[in-house]
Amino acid sequence: MQHTLAHLKRGEQAIITDVSSHHIPLKLLEMGCLPGNVVELVQLAPFQDPMYLNINGSHLAIRKETAIHILIEKVVHE
Repeated sequence: MQHTLAHLKRGEQAIITDVSSHHIPLKLLEMGCLPGNVVELVQLAPFQDPMYLNINGSHLAIRKETAIHILIEKVVHE
């Protein structure tokens, strides 16, 4: 099963592996939402949407509707 950004839980980190550019606004790509970048879920809004993220030091909020199109690989801390 492939994980998407929408599967992250608060405090979890992941590496973006693929972005479906047809479903992602250009502005998100310009702000660092690109393969290879580290992303952390900082907080969820009261109804779980939008998601507040830290991507390589940039803070942004995106909707789950958009997050399901961003594939990730979760980072496991030992």
